[in-house]
Amino acid sequence: MMWNTWQLLYRTALGCMILEIFIHNVAQGLNVCMSGSAMSCEECLIIHPSCAWCAQEKFGSARTLTSRCDLRQNLQKRGCEAHHMESPSSSTTVVKSEPLSSKGSGPTQYDVIQIMPQKISLSLRPGDQTSFKVQVRQVEDYPVDLYYLMDLSLSMKDDLDTIRNLGTKLADEMRKLTSNFRLGFGSFVDKNMSPFSYTASKYQDNPCNGYKLFPSCVPSFGFRHLLSLTDKVDRFNEEVQKQMVSRNRDAPEGGFDAILQAAVCKERIGWRKEAFHLLVFATDDVPHLALDGKLGGLVQPHDGECHMNEKNEYSGSTKMDYPSLALLGEKLAENNIYLIFAVTKRLYVIYKNFTALIPGTTVEILDQDSKNIIQLIVNAYNNIRSKVELTVWDQPEELSLSFTATCQDGQPLPGLRKCADLKIGDTVSFNVSVDARGCPAPGTQQSFTIKPVGFKDRLEVSVDYRCDCGCTDQTQANSTHCSSIGQYTCGICRCDPGYLGARCECQEGEVGSMYLSACRQAEGMQICGGRGECSCNQCLCYESEFGKIYGTFCECDDFSCARHKGILCSGHGECHCGECKCHAGFIGDNCNCSTDTSSCVSDDGQICSGRGSCACGRCQCTEPGAFGDTCEKCPTCPDACGTKRECIECRLFSSGRLSDNQTCQRLCKDEIITVETLKTDDPNAVLCLYKTENECVMKFTYSEHANGMSVLTALKEPECGTAPDAMTVLLAVVGSILLVGIVLLAIWKLVITVHDRREFARFQSARSRARYEMASNPLYKQPISNDYVETNFSMYSKSYNGAAH
Repeated sequence: MMWNTWQLLYRTALGCMILEIFIHNVAQGLNVCMSGSAMSCEECLIIHPSCAWCAQEKFGSARTLTSRCDLRQNLQKRGCEAHHMESPSSSTTVVKSEPLSSKGSGPTQYDVIQIMPQKISLSLRPGDQTSFKVQVRQVEDYPVDLYYLMDLSLSMKDDLDTIRNLGTKLADEMRKLTSNFRLGFGSFVDKNMSPFSYTASKYQDNPCNGYKLFPSCVPSFGFRHLLSLTDKVDRFNEEVQKQMVSRNRDAPEGGFDAILQAAVCKERIGWRKEAFHLLVFATDDVPHLALDGKLGGLVQPHDGECHMNEKNEYSGSTKMDYPSLALLGEKLAENNIYLIFAVTKRLYVIYKNFTALIPGTTVEILDQDSKNIIQLIVNAYNNIRSKVELTVWDQPEELSLSFTATCQDGQPLPGLRKCADLKIGDTVSFNVSVDARGCPAPGTQQSFTIKPVGFKDRLEVSVDYRCDCGCTDQTQANSTHCSSIGQYTCGICRCDPGYLGARCECQEGEVGSMYLSACRQAEGMQICGGRGECSCNQCLCYESEFGKIYGTFCECDDFSCARHKGILCSGHGECHCGECKCHAGFIGDNCNCSTDTSSCVSDDGQICSGRGSCACGRCQCTEPGAFGDTCEKCPTCPDACGTKRECIECRLFSSGRLSDNQTCQRLCKDEIITVETLKTDDPNAVLCLYKTENECVMKFTYSEHANGMSVLTALKEPECGTAPDAMTVLLAVVGSILLVGIVLLAIWKLVITVHDRREFARFQSARSRARYEMASNPLYKQPISNDYVETNFSMYSKSYNGAAH
């Protein structure tokens, strides 16, 4: 009877607990802490940063192990005391933070600090994001090391003649920017082997043998270091004066071999740790790339090391392949070197594409004879110094980093790690958010480095993970809490093999009807959902080759979530009971959508150029006619002409809102063609007109080519009307008045004439009618009277008689 009463009370309590959990989940939605697979304190902490574990001895029901893992507020409501809760949080500790410097040269140049802080320590709990602030300042008067690397192939002969006095002039210009300037020099041609160079015996000492235009030149070579960095610029001029051009066989040059050696041979070149490193690469042709060496039988990849012999020549030229772009970028960044491509106009697009693959590089257009090389270097230096971009080195796989830049306007720019249009001495800041996606193996020491591109300064970040619970330090072996056959740790028992239950009170294989109902999620359903066995009033879930099955009734697993391209949760999330829990920076049912907007930011700093929205890291253009990766192309947009007008003004006339050279170069990258007469018959081109400050009219057309390039075709000069001649205007006015008067008189005369003729015709008609009425009928004769006859006869007789006498 007592057993039945205990059984009844047990089942009642169990039912109440299950009902409470069910109602709580229905009311507040899925509780990720309780729906997870946490069988220990450590597993609970990994599920979600909001989850806490209660290590209190008398807590909850012995029926459910996962009931100890819950939201902190829920555990408090259920009676867990605060000091028994295990819920660590992420934290940041600043280890070293010295103030930023304001000047680079002088007695303190070896202690110049351009990034703050310098060392921090992160203590991370998986999923619990923490953040810290980084400040960067480009100090004034910072030392500069410039190494001039020149192509000495035959086509560069006129360039060599131009730069023979480059050292003095360049030093004068650079000293306007820094008081501590050093200059070095090196040259390259190509690998001295077939098919890259002439290798026949008659060409050994003179590759130009038989070449009529230039019959004499020096043998070909890979890379030759000629002058280490020095402040004695006259030595640069002397070395250049000694140089002669060479001749290679194919068009591409071996310049990338030379760049790599100039970057990694730090002692030979003389790069100073405390200086700004510039490497100017001057050429008039394309470079050989990795795998081109196989044409000459070179199958060994470049090892990225320095191979300079006692003659300061590259000894590995005929032994190893050309370096890859990735290796080149790695070594330049590793040695804090800014690479400036000084190339002719026809190569601009090719080298511009290289800059997107090699961080810290820029490209400038070099005149055919290098006349503009000094201004080119100064412009490139100013352009480089006008921006700050952060890079991350050695980032652990378990970490996710996101950046928010705050530049000179003070506005936060999420997803950006770069500021541009800066002046030397400006300070910018970046907020860095760090999130741990998981826990590495115990005892693992991890760190990473944040470093501005081209700077020697860096922020070192050490990382430790809060994946352990403090209550594990109080573990009791063979505890009486666990029937003396298990370990008691963090409020639960870990039973010895062969035993199970909340207190290790059951042996494996025991089955009783009183336990079975506790293993059904609802009446009539399968025991443990058909995916486990009921033992000692709890479900023991089966193992699966696809993943882990867990839950009170084995209702959950970590493999039945949405997939993207066959990858569970797209590889950017964790599967919890049929639902993807996305890592920081990703959303969506299958976590395939990135929230990072950096790829959607256009050159003008707007998201999708203000013509669309950023979805999953890609621009969705909403403005009709807009296209491009950042919706930057839109010939038919209302603002197309206005936007391109600013580029026409700054590029052709150095005027307008973007007249600042750095801003113009950054925002206006379209090709501009100037013509004498503008053709407007192209149906794919938009005609744009605007009035200049001088009341002239400037015309240009805007079109997009099939290759994706934007092309602007503009008049060389605006169309301006000439002022009219005063005498011509006077004569024209007088003539016009006279002409109008004559025309009016003629019209008046015509009207009067027509009127007179009509009146005369009317008069004639009236007179003829009157004469006809007054006259007698021509067929009628009026009768003659006798008196009349006699009178006439008498008169007749008298006149006759008189005549007779």
